[in-house]
Amino acid sequence: MPQMMPINWMISLLFFISIFISFMIMNYFIFNYKTNFNLKKINKNNFKKNFWKW
Repeated sequence: MPQMMPINWMISLLFFISIFISFMIMNYFIFNYKTNFNLKKINKNNFKKNFWKW
């Protein structure tokens, strides 16, 4: 049914955007966990530095 194609495109686009956002969130949390872990191993005094880079 060709009249259903825009709805399918919108649904697939939303699906891929949600997957991309979820991967970005996971990457953010994993990166913060790793930097905090490394900071705890190396320096216990320097927690105020921001190591997040886009």
